[in-house]
Amino acid sequence: MASRDFLNYLRFLTPTLSVGVISSDLMHLEDELKKLDDTGVNIIHFDVMDGNFCPSMTIGASFIKSVKTKFLKDIHLMISQPDIKLNWFVDAGADMLTVHFEACPAHIHSILQLIGRMKNVNDPERGIIAGVAINPGTPVESIESVLDVADMITILAVNPGWQEQSFIRITQRKIEKAISLINQSGRDILVCVDGGITKENIVDVSQMAPDIVVAGSAVFDKKDPAENARFLLGHLKKDRRKYHEI
Repeated sequence: MASRDFLNYLRFLTPTLSVGVISSDLMHLEDELKKLDDTGVNIIHFDVMDGNFCPSMTIGASFIKSVKTKFLKDIHLMISQPDIKLNWFVDAGADMLTVHFEACPAHIHSILQLIGRMKNVNDPERGIIAGVAINPGTPVESIESVLDVADMITILAVNPGWQEQSFIRITQRKIEKAISLINQSGRDILVCVDGGITKENIVDVSQMAPDIVVAGSAVFDKKDPAENARFLLGHLKKDRRKYHEI
């Protein structure tokens, strides 16, 4: 598992954004990431798709490793057989590493244990956040058996690998159920929601009380990524606070 200090740091940041870089201009990624300076963003998100687990193909470990950045690297593996490829992504600088329950249901517990034992190349004392993600069609109860080894649960609000999807409304009930299961476990586990986030629905999503919201195209819209990031973060902080004051 990730170190207590690292988990406490992430908890201090929450609610927060993990900005999806796949929506950026990857040919000029260094310049794109500079646009996030002084916005309050601390985490960037890499969607790794292999064309097998889901229909799209994106980037691999060598690309992620080439990205030199001050931001935490949040790597989401939407790939088959993630267990035999974990070392690639750890070597690429993963600070947070998420595998899909659906990709390895028989071995998901041992895979999360393995991630928890791996050393973070950016800071060996930090450890790596061990995350598990579930697709929209997967029951939340599937995570119950890994709550003793998971540092983060990611609820997908769209089906992975298809473009231009809208936020699936049942996600709200899944987040509520995940939070309930985590509370019952007695562990401090981050809840992340990924997919379909827009400037139009960020208020509603914030009130669902996730700790981390993954947003890509809502930030990198070829207009003003810095302003978009500030807008989304501002509402996450403000509207979550309002929700809890009601």
